[in-house]
Amino acid sequence: MLLPRSVPSERAPGVPEPEELWEAEMERLRGSGAPVRGLPYAMMDKRLIWQLREPAGVQTLRWQRWQRRRQTVERRLREAAQRLVRGLGLWEGALYEIGGLFGTGIRSYFTFLRFLLLLNLLSLLFTASFVLLPLAWLRPPDPGPVLNLTLQCPGSSQSQPGVLRFHNQLWHVLTGRAFTNTYLFYGAYRVGPESSSVYSIRLAYLLSPLACLLLCFCGTLQRMVKGLPQKTLLGQGYQAPLSAKVFSSWDFCIRVQEAATIKKHEISNEFKVELEEGRRFQLMQRQTRAQRACHLLSYLRVNVLIGLLVVGAISAIFWATKYSQDNKEVPGVPVSAAPVPAPWGHRPGQLPGSSAVHIPGPAGELPSQHGGQPHSDLCWENSVGEELYKLSIFNFLLTVAFAFLVTLPRRLLVDRFSGRFWAWLEREEFLVPKNVLDIVAGQTVTWMGLFYCPLLPLLNSVFLFLTFYIKKYTLLKNSRASSRPFRASSSTFFFQLVLLLGLLLAAVPLGYVVSSIHSSWDCGLFTNYSAPWQVVPELVALGLPPIGQRALHYLGSHAFSFPLLIMLSLVLTVCISQTQANARAIHRLRKQLVWQVQEKWHLVEDLSRLLPEPGPSDSPGPKSPASQASRPRSFCPGFPCPGSPGHQAPRPGPSVVDAAGLRSPCPGQHGTPASARRFRFPRGAEL
Repeated sequence: MLLPRSVPSERAPGVPEPEELWEAEMERLRGSGAPVRGLPYAMMDKRLIWQLREPAGVQTLRWQRWQRRRQTVERRLREAAQRLVRGLGLWEGALYEIGGLFGTGIRSYFTFLRFLLLLNLLSLLFTASFVLLPLAWLRPPDPGPVLNLTLQCPGSSQSQPGVLRFHNQLWHVLTGRAFTNTYLFYGAYRVGPESSSVYSIRLAYLLSPLACLLLCFCGTLQRMVKGLPQKTLLGQGYQAPLSAKVFSSWDFCIRVQEAATIKKHEISNEFKVELEEGRRFQLMQRQTRAQRACHLLSYLRVNVLIGLLVVGAISAIFWATKYSQDNKEVPGVPVSAAPVPAPWGHRPGQLPGSSAVHIPGPAGELPSQHGGQPHSDLCWENSVGEELYKLSIFNFLLTVAFAFLVTLPRRLLVDRFSGRFWAWLEREEFLVPKNVLDIVAGQTVTWMGLFYCPLLPLLNSVFLFLTFYIKKYTLLKNSRASSRPFRASSSTFFFQLVLLLGLLLAAVPLGYVVSSIHSSWDCGLFTNYSAPWQVVPELVALGLPPIGQRALHYLGSHAFSFPLLIMLSLVLTVCISQTQANARAIHRLRKQLVWQVQEKWHLVEDLSRLLPEPGPSDSPGPKSPASQASRPRSFCPGFPCPGSPGHQAPRPGPSVVDAAGLRSPCPGQHGTPASARRFRFPRGAEL
């Protein structure tokens, strides 16, 4: 028995042919301004659309075709360059491995390390470009500092034994005394009067730290806004669709077993983060007011205790330094060499070899000794720079010692022995917040030393570069991942917030010293100025006409501050209004997405009701045309048709509204059975 090749389908009157639909679609695309590259059509159809959009009867000029080809080639070269930069980026392979094995939260810590390294290199570039290179080019009248590479430190004698001499040299390197006469510290920079040169080294030295701080602030703020958690905008009740991760997470271009293993761990970590966030959200919803009050009180208790410890440490440092200064009978405002107290509780304690630093009072209160004469042997900027140098050195040494003298032996003992104690001890957990606070404290010290130790960013860059490999080895070999997974966006936001606090902590004392504290008399660039900032009015008076001076005076007066505050208030109001409007739009889009998903479920329910269930007489073989024609060929999308079973009453009238908002007749009522088949689900929604 031969089956017919094709069965002519009955077409209801008024239904357009496919050719007519295609012509109508081509006419619509011809008149639209949508780019051809983004259309969901094959390449041949895109060429046809591109030809249809050409003006009728006008040939494209040769130079126009050449210009289009040139734009295409430039775009492809730009994309290839971007891929090359991403491939040759610093630590890209290591970051991919860490992110796949341990999740994006731990990877964000190493990305943060790379970001700090970039900030330090940019700061070093500023100092080298605007201070060191002009200083070497202009050749100041006074001889520059000689690099003490032989480490013949002051006070060392040639009659000392070799071991003791090496110990002294190493100690002077660690404390910074071996580099006192180099460009590492403030006291080695010397130039002539401002009127003797066109380029002002003093102004460049003064503005370079401020420009570095401003650049770091802008970069940190931009990265902070970029890493804002999406759930802050979408709301806490928003749940990410897991079905998209289930069906679209795998990369089918992977051919290497190692890459496949990393990808499996990456997908697993993403699911862990999603499920853990869902579990925490449910626990928060179930908490009572009493439980929330207990959690709030515990947080307040811990923060109050930390605040009391910080205040106590500052008080102890102040009284100890005051007692030391009273015994030495040297007037001035003392600043201790202890580590900078920070709210994150960095490693406290007095550093070995540290000493008190004598900083003179505000401008006009000059230090004096022995009858009111200036103290000529004191360069307090170098002393402060040495203390900050020691903080950076010993901070890095503590990182190395903790990695190889604590974490590594602990891992070896846990792997070697068995028992309850060793099972309880286990490997150390890699705590991302603790490690982040350590490097932020070191970066804060570097920012504080930009004026006293201009090349300190170079030293910190080397430390950050080595810290990356030390922490990577610790994570892969000696530690275990954190038991609580977290998202990279939230961790990045926290990192940048703490970094901004450190930046503020470094900028405030630096601004006070530059504007109010008298400089040393016998070292540095500002020996003849009451404060380093006094060089700015002098250069303005020397280099600007009276109109420019009056303009700068107005910009720095109170009369300009009031319009500036009003303008900033207006900008802030506009930003807040736009943010609220965006939040309302996101809420409406979420409701629309939920509605679309519900409509799809209605479609599935209507289809399951209208299609008859297969009976025992149905055969798995090919169906006859008569049996196929006996089934209903269409249904009303999203709504029950008149006469069909459903929970709602039949709608009167010749037509109903479908999910797309169009009116389409139902079967049996001037029907168009192809309307349901032409229905498409909206993009972005999922079943």
